[in-house]
Amino acid sequence: MPTSLCTLDLARMRRDRVEKLRNAMTAAGVGTLVLCNESNVSYATGARAPASDHVRAAWWRAVAVVHRDDPSPHLYTEFPEGSPSDLPSDHLHPAIEVEAAGGAAELAAMLPDRLAIDDAPFPLWKALGGRDLVDGVSVLAAAKITKTLDELECIRQAQAINERAMRSVRPSAEPGALATDLSGVFLRAIAELGATSNTVDPIFQVMPKSVSSGPFSVTGDPVFPLPTRARKLEAGDVMWIDTGINLNGYASDFGATWIIGGNPDERMRAQFEEWRAIVDRTLAVVKPGATGADLVNAAKARDGRRPWLPYFYLAHGIGTDSAEMPLIGTDRGPEFDASIVLQPGMVLVFEPVVWEDGFCGHRSEEVVAVTDDGYLWLSSRAELDGVGI
Repeated sequence: MPTSLCTLDLARMRRDRVEKLRNAMTAAGVGTLVLCNESNVSYATGARAPASDHVRAAWWRAVAVVHRDDPSPHLYTEFPEGSPSDLPSDHLHPAIEVEAAGGAAELAAMLPDRLAIDDAPFPLWKALGGRDLVDGVSVLAAAKITKTLDELECIRQAQAINERAMRSVRPSAEPGALATDLSGVFLRAIAELGATSNTVDPIFQVMPKSVSSGPFSVTGDPVFPLPTRARKLEAGDVMWIDTGINLNGYASDFGATWIIGGNPDERMRAQFEEWRAIVDRTLAVVKPGATGADLVNAAKARDGRRPWLPYFYLAHGIGTDSAEMPLIGTDRGPEFDASIVLQPGMVLVFEPVVWEDGFCGHRSEEVVAVTDDGYLWLSSRAELDGVGI
């Protein structure tokens, strides 16, 4: 497992994030930024809220207001106990119910005529009618796309917990077990290892050998991920896995292919070796100044095929969201890929797929950070029938 990148200082990390936000606001020409998306509020303030289903989360929504000339954000929350101790007391406020017309109007009355806003609920959009509004998501993206050492260390630690939990799960993935049992083992393990929360429903998906067996996608490719089913595992099953946990507000991303009840055969090993070659030749071009198009071209097979699921990507970023910019190899096309220029501090999660219809295939994930002269590992290097385990 990669070693520590720094002595983690969460207060320093929060200060650095606010400074990045203020710089992004200056570049966008806005003086006020309003954030309603939970991960964006967490990024700006460091606040935590109890995990909840989407219906309750809407009514317990926290709101952050960042002013470009103020070094501390304002936080409106139902859970003041989740706010960091270094947030000034005069910047911590009772919650405003922006999902309701009255609360939306209350917040709107505090805001200037020109501001940036992210994923606001409809009542707030209505209350802000006639204002000069800027896309707050683009402001956030500019700040979040590169990570400080503290942020990278949070991701590394989250990934370490995820991988350690999967070491606990692997012995249970045997013929006769239910796939859902693996989810239970995983969730217990991450709680015992100190994860803040689980962010991705654990995926333990037994894959069909052929697309013709279903389920079906509009692209004609295998379908992944699907919710884990209470399916009894059988010897020879090929299982694709995807899990993600949260630590200090930062996500991890674990992907692997496991063979149930036996060792990989020669074809399975060849699939892994092809997958490994795709990742390695892509990593060979990872450095500052390289573009997303460079990575896509490096990953392509000799016949020009793009070896990943077309409804996903070759690589995605990770941070306070499990998938965020940069997004490389999407359906946005070559021009979009070419517009992404790698910088030190960017994080890339590679997830190519090798599929042989009639014989299933291999999928795993690697997590690296771009450095001044190349990249460094935030995950363990993938191995056959596991990832660094």
